[in-house]
Amino acid sequence: MLLETVARPAEPSFETYSGASSAGRARETHSLEQLLQNWPLQRRRVHAKQHVFRAGQPRHALYLVHAGFFKTALISEDGREKITGFRMRGDLLGLDSLDMPTYTCDAIALDTGELWELPYAQLRDEMPQFQERITALLAGEIRRDWGWMLALGTLGADQRVITFLFDLASRFERLGFSPSHLQLRMTRAELGNFLSLTLETVTRVLSRLQARGLIAVAGREIRIQNRAGLQTVLRESTACH
Repeated sequence: MLLETVARPAEPSFETYSGASSAGRARETHSLEQLLQNWPLQRRRVHAKQHVFRAGQPRHALYLVHAGFFKTALISEDGREKITGFRMRGDLLGLDSLDMPTYTCDAIALDTGELWELPYAQLRDEMPQFQERITALLAGEIRRDWGWMLALGTLGADQRVITFLFDLASRFERLGFSPSHLQLRMTRAELGNFLSLTLETVTRVLSRLQARGLIAVAGREIRIQNRAGLQTVLRESTACH
C-alpha cells in the first residue's frame, strides 16, 4: 500500500504576518483617509517628546497619524517602560483601548507630526463604513503583533535588528520613500527596548553589520547596502532552530 506524501506547510515567518499586515494596513488606511476626507476632523500638531495621551486618561478619540513618528509604550507602577511599537503615517493610536473608558498605554511623538483626531463613537454611529475600516485595521495590528512575538521569541540579536530594518524599509517604501535609506527617529536605547535587547547589544549588532559591508551607519541614518547579505544572515538563524 502506497502512502500519499503530503507536503508540510512552510513554517510561519515574520513576513507571513507583518508583510500581509503592512500591505493590508496601507490599503485600509488609504481607504479610511478617503472616507474621512470630507469630514470636519480636528488636526493636531505635535512636537518631539510630546504626549498624545497617557495611560489612564479618559479615551474620547482615536488618532490617525498623518505625519511624523510616534512610539507607544506601557509604563509599570515602578517606572519601567516597555515600548510596544513605533507608529508612522497610516497607523491609528488608541486602537487597543476601544473597549475601555481610558487609554491603556502612552503615545509619544518622536519628532514633529500631525494627527487627525477621530471621534470614534460619532463616526461609528453616523458612518457605517467607518467601523468596517477600523475592524480591518485592528485585525492587521493583531497579525503584526503575532509577527513580532515570533521574531522576538525565536531570533537572535542580529536577526532581530535585521528584521526591524526590513520591516521599517517596507513601511517606508509603501509611503513612497526609499527602502534602502532609513532615517531612524528612535534612539538606540528605544530600539533595544522594543527588540528586548540592551543598548550595548544594538550598538554592537549595527557595528558588526557595518563591518561586513551589509549596512552603512551614520548616526541615526542607516543605508541598506547588501539586502541579499542581510537575508543570508536571517536564513542562517532559521537553520539553527
